[in-house]
Amino acid sequence: MTSPRPGATAPAASGPPRKPARHKPVRRALGLIAPAAVLLAVALAGPWLAPHAIDKPVTGSYATAGDGAVLGGDQLGRDVLSRLLDGGTALIGGAFLVGVTVTGLAAVLGCLAVLRPRLGTVLERAADLAILLPPVLGIMLIALAWPDGGRWAVILAAITLGTPYAVRVVAAAAAPLASAGYVEAALMRGESTFSVITRELLPNLRATVLTLFGLRFVEAAYIISTAAFLQIGPQPPEADWALMIRENAPGILLNPWAVLAPSAAIALLAITVNLAATALAPRTKAVIPA
Repeated sequence: MTSPRPGATAPAASGPPRKPARHKPVRRALGLIAPAAVLLAVALAGPWLAPHAIDKPVTGSYATAGDGAVLGGDQLGRDVLSRLLDGGTALIGGAFLVGVTVTGLAAVLGCLAVLRPRLGTVLERAADLAILLPPVLGIMLIALAWPDGGRWAVILAAITLGTPYAVRVVAAAAAPLASAGYVEAALMRGESTFSVITRELLPNLRATVLTLFGLRFVEAAYIISTAAFLQIGPQPPEADWALMIRENAPGILLNPWAVLAPSAAIALLAITVNLAATALAPRTKAVIPA
């Protein structure tokens, strides 16, 4: 028996035939991907686009917009726009690293859990225990255990805390596929577990994996921003969106842009990346029998 091509659904044992999967119109998908691509490009190129140095005062403390700076000044009179352009690179890089690592680990461990039931039971129980740890408490524990870790300690905490959730999601999605005929045939042919995972299971879990990556990216951005707001990870005078919110909160009535601009940047990053991941995920359309 031959395995289906990537993206194809497993053949049903009985019932009416299903229509092949249909992809979203390309134009609509590009419309969802373009905002994320533009935002990521601007954020990554931000350090070269900043009009002023991020650590040099160019105007007065909490100066309003237009007084020598497009978005005004922060608590020390530094240019808010320059710090905003410079502060997204590290956050996006960290969230991307966490999203890729967590999704990759979950894809392998989740499929392994359904192909090896005893190992799967151990992984699920370990995931259940890890899920009980509150994220903020986990971040603080790892930061205390690794005081010089800085941003890397926060990234390690995000990977450690995010993987158990993701493993459970992939295992639940892979469980029906593990009993499909083409997977059983591959196992009977003596193919290795790695081969079955990479050639039979993961190609049919693309929608789940891509959606999971979008969710884990957003969750990682949330965790890293929360840690930065608590001054765990990046430290002043480093330019970081969450750190900007904390530093400039006392002067929000004097120059609202010093707080609203980084807050809007974090929100737009989470929304646009999640929409882009959803647009890239293949979808099947259910067919209602006549």
